[in-house]
Amino acid sequence: MAGNSTPESPILLMSDIALDLLGLKCPLPALKTRKALKGLPAGAVLVVTANDPLAGLDIPNLIRETGDRLESSEQQGDRLIFRIIKT
Repeated sequence: MAGNSTPESPILLMSDIALDLLGLKCPLPALKTRKALKGLPAGAVLVVTANDPLAGLDIPNLIRETGDRLESSEQQGDRLIFRIIKT
């Protein structure tokens, strides 16, 4: 049903893998995202939530390095939410 999501809870599909990195500081969000992506099959969707402001730079840079696809990124309050598709 539309309208049930809140700013605190990004919409996840059943097949999405959520990676909660809240409270971790640079470089841990990027390192843990890299590790999570290595274990995923092509086409898998990883939804990363972090609140370190540097993750807004580090995670998109990581995705450029790995060749995976950043489908979306958004900010909800102090949280950064990245939707990444493994290629």
